Amino acid sequence: MKKMILMGRSEVGKTTLIEALRGEDLVYRKTQIIDYSEDLMDTPGEYAEGKDLAGALAVYSYEADVVALVVSATEHYCIFPPACAPVANRPVVGIVTKCDDELANAELAREWLLMCGCERVFLTSSKNREGIDEILEYLGK
Repeated sequence: MKKMILMGRSEVGKTTLIEALRGEDLVYRKTQIIDYSEDLMDTPGEYAEGKDLAGALAVYSYEADVVALVVSATEHYCIFPPACAPVANRPVVGIVTKCDDELANAELAREWLLMCGCERVFLTSSKNREGIDEILEYLGK
C-alpha cells in the first residue's frame, strides 16, 4: 500500500477527499497541521499558498510514496507552476476535486496538472465517490 501526501491551496477539498478515501462521513473541518496517518497525509492549504511554510511540504513529501497535487475543478487558476513535478524524487499525480459542481471545468484543471508534469490525473467528486475507487486502486488498497 502506497502512502500519499496531498498538497493544494485552502478549500480545494483535500480533507474531504481523504474522508472519502477512508470511507468516512464527509464533515468539513479546517486542517490546521499536517495530519499524518499511516497511509494518507493531509496538509493545510496555507503551506502551499506561501513560501514561508512551503518548505514543510518538501520535507514531509519524503515520508510519502506518492505526491498528489490537488486542484478544484471550480478554480480560476492553478497555484502550481508548469513543470514543477519533476523536482520530486517520487511519483507525482494530480487530483481534480469537485468535478460534480455545476461550475466545474474539470478538463481545464486536468490540463493544468498535466502541465505541472503529473504522470496521472484523477477526476473526483467526494460527494458521489467519482474517481475514489481509481485512487484506492492506484494506492494498492
